Amino acid sequence: MQRKKLKELLKQIKNGEIDIDQGIEKLRHLPLEDLGFACIDHHRQVRRGFPEVIYCPGKTTEHIIEIFTALAEKGSNVLATRAEKSVFEALAETNKFPQARYDKLARAIVLKQQRREPSKSVLPIVTAGTADLPVAVEAQVTAEIMGQRTELICDVGVAGLHRIISKLPKLQNANVIIVVAGMEGALASVVGGLVNCPVIAVPTSVGYGASFGGLSALLTMLNSCASGITVVNIDNGFGAAVTATLINRKIEGNR
Repeated sequence: MQRKKLKELLKQIKNGEIDIDQGIEKLRHLPLEDLGFACIDHHRQVRRGFPEVIYCPGKTTEHIIEIFTALAEKGSNVLATRAEKSVFEALAETNKFPQARYDKLARAIVLKQQRREPSKSVLPIVTAGTADLPVAVEAQVTAEIMGQRTELICDVGVAGLHRIISKLPKLQNANVIIVVAGMEGALASVVGGLVNCPVIAVPTSVGYGASFGGLSALLTMLNSCASGITVVNIDNGFGAAVTATLINRKIEGNR
């Protein structure tokens, strides 16, 4: 339940438009709804400012659709991450959510039902290479469903430092920057040494054998000599976007 809807409900009770029992019925699934195989945290929208997100791997298609439906029926925006296209196709066949869309690159199902006031700030999401784009787009999709404006700055890795230098004016105006890089993961350190804001580094599993599925980039970022860099897990564009958006919300006064 959204904060706005909760306020409206309390006003209806106060004004005698509905009685207490009716109010209790409306609040019956706040803060959670037990589906038997999952407990849906409907209170998260009020508590944290964004609804629960569905992480799809390990779940059956039927379970994902049921969780998606439970969230959507409360009027929330819904984001399902790491979703196969077959899951989206099964959801589309229900004909319940015609506005839902599938982002192939991010592997995400997105349903926007709420329109947040867009952020004043722009969140730069920087990639070292084109191969890092799936993780970067996951971050973009996540941030934008939370009302955060974003800008993708692609393929500016350390193999050609002049490319990142040309983007400095945009980076220096940001409150926080996400840097997505695989291989050796050096781009986060380069950006961290050029800007005066926090950098959230996302190591990706892009690279040849000795990159160890992103471990090399992760260790490089963790051992960065540039101050102000924090690191999320390998390929975790979602986590980086949530953190960056929360930072911008605080700066902008809890939109």
